[in-house]
This record gives sequence, structure tokens and C-alpha cells, in this order.
Amino acid sequence: MAKRGKNYRKVVEGLDSKKVFELQEAVDFLKGNSFTKFDETAEVAFNLGIDPTKSDQAVRGTVGLPHGTGTDVRVIVFATGDAAAAAKAAGAEEVGMEDLVAKVAGGWIDFDVAIATAETMKEVRKLGKVLGPRGLMPNPRTGTVTEDTASAVQQFKAGRVEFKMDRGGNVMVPFGKLSFDSSKLVENCEAVIAAVLGARPIAAKGTYVRRCTVTSTMGPGITVSSDNVGQGA
Repeated sequence: MAKRGKNYRKVVEGLDSKKVFELQEAVDFLKGNSFTKFDETAEVAFNLGIDPTKSDQAVRGTVGLPHGTGTDVRVIVFATGDAAAAAKAAGAEEVGMEDLVAKVAGGWIDFDVAIATAETMKEVRKLGKVLGPRGLMPNPRTGTVTEDTASAVQQFKAGRVEFKMDRGGNVMVPFGKLSFDSSKLVENCEAVIAAVLGARPIAAKGTYVRRCTVTSTMGPGITVSSDNVGQGA
């Protein structure tokens, strides 16, 4: 385990590890104890009580953050014709088909979101080894396979983020920057919590959210009260 710096240790010393925070308290703690010279990203993590090896218990989706992410989201679009023109007009960084597929196949991954039209997916699926491990493969469930490319580009640039459960049954989602007002961070986080709860698989049994924590890029994880995340059978 990497050794933590003195600033981190000082923050942790002032944190009761057994305390369960209300969401507003947790956000205020992170904002009040940031020691970095850059604007940290706030994230919320969920440990889910489901079996990640079963396909019918997969958790994946998107959520629009009311106050955005605080970052410049780089979007590329695999499309042709009118859909390509609409995506470019909406502000996509790169738009194309064969040329863009070849560029990504060559190892270029300088983007945050990949969108595709249905007709282009036959070629885009060939990029599975590049996009899949990075969670960038377009998927209808996350709104990244669509004919309305302009709307998709605008939504992701405005603050729509994807979330996906990892192999350990965990989901981690960014919900803004620590420079945001506390109220905006709380509202963004509440939107994420609602989306993850709404993505509960029908096949899931028992407690869905075992633990929920909020953290920042360099800060400690803070356990959030179950009242904030609607745990239950």
C-alpha cells in the first residue's frame, strides 16, 4: 500500500472512522479539509450486495448531473451523413466512420465518451479490445448508441455521466468538483444515488447497497448514512 502524505494523515486524524455521515456533512467535510493546489473531483462509491458474475445482475446506466461535472467532456461520434453533421454541429471533438475507427484501433483514446449510430456499430464492435476495458464502448443502455447524435453530444457535454459496476460489485461515479457550492454537490450526488438505486436489477435479492462512501481525488472515504441511499431488501 502506498504511503500517505502528512496532509492526508492529518485529515484522517480528525475523522472518526466509525462515524456515519449525512450526505451534507460528508460533502462539507471534504470541502473543508481539502489540502491540494488543484480542484479535486468529488466521487461517490457504492459496494453492492449482488453477484457481479451473473449477467442478469449487471448494473449500468447514465445520469445527468444538475450542475454538470465541472470538467470539459471530450466526445467522439461514429456516424455518417446527417447524423455526423449534427454531431459536429453539437460540439463533438471528432466525428467520422472508417477514419475514426482506424484512429482508435491504432491506440488513440484521447476522449471521455464515444457515441455511435446503430448502423456504425458493426464496425465499432471491432474496437472492443480498445474501448471495452476502458468502459468506452457505445451501448444503447447508456444512451451512447443513438440516431439523435446531437442531443447525445449535448447531454454528455452538459454533465451526463455513465456508471458501470466493476468485477467486485462496486460502482464509482464522479459528481462534481470541490470548488462547487456544497448545495450543488449534494444535488449532483443525490441524482447519482437515485440513478444507481433505479438501476437495481430485478434479479437482485437482499440488501442492494451494502455501503456508500463519498471521497475526493486525494481525500479519505467517508461513509454515508443508509438513509441517503435507500438501502433495503
